[in-house]
Amino acid sequence: MAKAIMIQGTCSNAGKSIIAAGLCRIFTQDGFSTAPFKAQNMALNSYVTADSKEMGRAQVTQSYACRKEPDVRMNPILLKPNSETGSQVIVMGKPIGNMDFRKYKSYKSDLLKTINEAYFSLAAENQIMVLEGAGSPAEINLKENDIVNMNMAKMANANVLIVGDIDRGGVFAGFVGTYELLEPAERELVKGFIINKFRGDETFLTPAIDFLTKRTSKKVYGVVPYLQKMKLPDEDSVDWKNSVGSKHYDQNYAANVALIDLPHISNFTDFDPLKYHSKINFYPVNQPQDLGKPDIIILPGSKNVIADMLYLKQNHWEGELRSFAEQGTMILGICGGYQMLGKIIEDPHHLESEHASVPGLGLLDLKTVLEKEKDLKQTNAYWEEKTITGYEIHHGQTVTTEKPWITGEDSNILGVSHGQIRGTYLHGIFDNPEFLTSILKEVMKDPGVITNNDSYNLETELDLLAKHLRKTLDIQAIYQLLGINHHG
Repeated sequence: MAKAIMIQGTCSNAGKSIIAAGLCRIFTQDGFSTAPFKAQNMALNSYVTADSKEMGRAQVTQSYACRKEPDVRMNPILLKPNSETGSQVIVMGKPIGNMDFRKYKSYKSDLLKTINEAYFSLAAENQIMVLEGAGSPAEINLKENDIVNMNMAKMANANVLIVGDIDRGGVFAGFVGTYELLEPAERELVKGFIINKFRGDETFLTPAIDFLTKRTSKKVYGVVPYLQKMKLPDEDSVDWKNSVGSKHYDQNYAANVALIDLPHISNFTDFDPLKYHSKINFYPVNQPQDLGKPDIIILPGSKNVIADMLYLKQNHWEGELRSFAEQGTMILGICGGYQMLGKIIEDPHHLESEHASVPGLGLLDLKTVLEKEKDLKQTNAYWEEKTITGYEIHHGQTVTTEKPWITGEDSNILGVSHGQIRGTYLHGIFDNPEFLTSILKEVMKDPGVITNNDSYNLETELDLLAKHLRKTLDIQAIYQLLGINHHG
């Protein structure tokens, strides 16, 4: 059975996913068969595996760090929030329905067998398991029905390292408070702490680290500097939402791409190739007046397309987008954004709201009906007689009279175009370098500055992350924790 290390945090967005991904790559580089695991993930950023199952993007990144194909056992429970009080519940990659928080709380105990089977089947195939917790293990209101933090650590007999974000302040209070709120048996599982997102001279931390070690009798396994230039997918929407408004239209770039930040935006990692492109100014906006003069406007995916369509209408986006369309600006919709570009969206089964239908933006001749069954699949598609790849995650079924732009292997329409107004169901479409380059060259004044190679590479970034963590974490001590005699 695999040795297990678990990364928990003092709070959400402390850096658990990134630290876990880095350890996954380090162990893999050192020759150990490694797999990630997160019992329950709450995220609108999901992925479809080769066997047509849905899982959280953070564990997908970690699986690539292990040089493994994503496996739904790595994230057996996925919650996709679709309202203020409820989520779609996905078990072993398949949606089982929508639940409010109260109903899901009572349902959690039924999931323990599924989690147990997923974890131990993976652990039997690997030498090291890298587990990730969620939020904080010391949330008193959540501990009773915990399936992702300390109860998971007990199940796996995992060595727990607690990560804290020093950049937001109060990290040592967070460490001590988290530790003291744990039960005595839970404290035994905690082996130490990792200080994350540090800026400045590390020697100034010495008195505080000495205090923490004395107070808890636990070791600090490293101080990780703030990684400003690391190009890795965001673990959840916290960083994404915080980035809205931080960048604006800038005429000094080869192209400006604006993305409308919807309240229920999903799969925002679709746009990482744009976000990290050296020649592109990619900027999310949530107010029409912040658009500037973009070359491309993107409507992203949505977990609640009805609510987000109403949001666009109520916040004066409809007239603004129509005006840009009349000027010839390229407007591109992905999945839910594609549906919003049409004339009407119907929800006869009330999957997302009390509304049976809402009018769309009317920029494309589309009609979409949200059906109970969800399309989940990796897809080979055809665009301009070229093969591209991506994946589909949608309840909507769309009929159209528009010109096909992207088609599937069975000739089904996966995207349409009408002049510069375009839409597609294909997530991950910008990961196809030839497609990305072609779209950008259409709108640029000097398309010669763009090349197919001008994009980021996840493999390279994971290697850089591992190199960085080897310098800042006591990796040898972590191997000793695991009972592994390794001298790297």
